[in-house]
Amino acid sequence: MANTTRSTLRQGEQEPARIDEDDRLALVDDAPAPAAPGSAGQEVAERPEEPDLRPYLAPIEPDRQVSDWGRSERVEGFFDRTLYDFYYHLWFRTEVEGIEHVPSDGGALLVSNHSGALPPDAPMIAKAIKEEHAHPRPLHLTMENFFRGYPGLSMLLPKIGGVTAHPANVHRLLHDEQQLVLVFPEGRKGTEKLYKERYRLRRFGRGGFVEAAMRAKAPIVPIAVIGAEEAQPIFAHVRPLQKLTGLIYFPITPLFPHFGLLGTAYLPAKFKIRFLPPVPTDDLGVDEPWEDQALVQTIAHDIRATIQDELLDMLGKRKSVWFG
Repeated sequence: MANTTRSTLRQGEQEPARIDEDDRLALVDDAPAPAAPGSAGQEVAERPEEPDLRPYLAPIEPDRQVSDWGRSERVEGFFDRTLYDFYYHLWFRTEVEGIEHVPSDGGALLVSNHSGALPPDAPMIAKAIKEEHAHPRPLHLTMENFFRGYPGLSMLLPKIGGVTAHPANVHRLLHDEQQLVLVFPEGRKGTEKLYKERYRLRRFGRGGFVEAAMRAKAPIVPIAVIGAEEAQPIFAHVRPLQKLTGLIYFPITPLFPHFGLLGTAYLPAKFKIRFLPPVPTDDLGVDEPWEDQALVQTIAHDIRATIQDELLDMLGKRKSVWFG
């Protein structure tokens, strides 16, 4: 069968003349150039003038300052003027010793015991440096990753000085930015302690805080705090409710859970904070002391023992939980 080409023309229509490639190029060259906008023979539609929306934009606040870590001076200042000031001066009636051991400049790692269902020790330590130190400095608090699971806390904690507990973050703060960093080596184990186990320090992990200080060649300042154990003591844990609510732990305290959200309030225990002489890490006789795990563990153990001895000494001199 011969090959046939099916035509798409209707009956009565003529097929357009075929144009060779050379003729097509000639037609393109001879085509008139398009008229410029606004020239004769071409009308340009005028665009309607758009309204000025700049007055509706949020104004720039000159007093709003946020650091690279997300720390907001406005938010932190609000908490300082309200909660921190009230708890520090009126509720806990905080007494401070050895504040001169905190360096006035340069990076330093502060290490403290940790306790309480909602630990109040970190803000009180930061407030003590601000109120009592001759050269007040901001304090950065390392926080565990599990706080990211709580939308409110994950947004609030960085604004008031919280930094994710990662070696790179601690090194940058200590070495590069020469800041003060507060760590709690007991971690969550310290806040889970029952009242009968109060002021008995848990293990200080694997000494990661010592390695961080060694790498940054920053001193370690031990801190002993009493009062937090009685401000919000834990009598028991309810494991089924912990799994049901998804909380880190579900404690039984003097006010929680039978008073609901009011149960998160603190009891007016007397706070005492003792800053101890710093432990240097820049001259240990080894080029890379953080590689010596035996040395790291020894220093971590010595710091833990020092804080434990100071706690026992402070408790032995305390006459009253509420009045000191």
